[in-house]
Amino acid sequence: MTSTQDDPIPAAPLRVAHLQDLRDRVGEVLCTGPWIEIDQRRIDLFAQATDDHQWIHVDHERAAQGPFGTTIAHGFLTLSLLPMLFERALVIEDVRMGVNYGLNRVRFTAPVPAGGRIRGRFRLLSYEPLEGGAQLVMEVTMELEGSSKPACVAESVSRRYV
Repeated sequence: MTSTQDDPIPAAPLRVAHLQDLRDRVGEVLCTGPWIEIDQRRIDLFAQATDDHQWIHVDHERAAQGPFGTTIAHGFLTLSLLPMLFERALVIEDVRMGVNYGLNRVRFTAPVPAGGRIRGRFRLLSYEPLEGGAQLVMEVTMELEGSSKPACVAESVSRRYV
């Protein structure tokens, strides 16, 4: 799947009135969020926050001579954006709180160059009712603009409470 700037960008997130409305949508791609830029400032701030200053992320001159020709985002920076990408793509109106419960699987399939743009495509893999809410497992494909490969594919497990 090639992502391009010409792809339709949602004007607003998908709005779902009730969490339980997702129960019958298991297996569906629910939504795709807007593109967000991963600029060098964000990469540098992530490096500071995590104390991961590997040259491929923060040394412009050395990275220009490296395998990608530029600095790239940390894989874990890309992954850390998952909750924000979800919020920009899907609003469940009766949910008062959501918590990350974990990840079943994560693969970083393409590097995100500084200045690159990603967006999240969300497919609901499972819906499990819980007291006061539900546990959702989403396959999240973090598309990389202009690339035939996504930047990251992950199974995200979250709990949403109404």
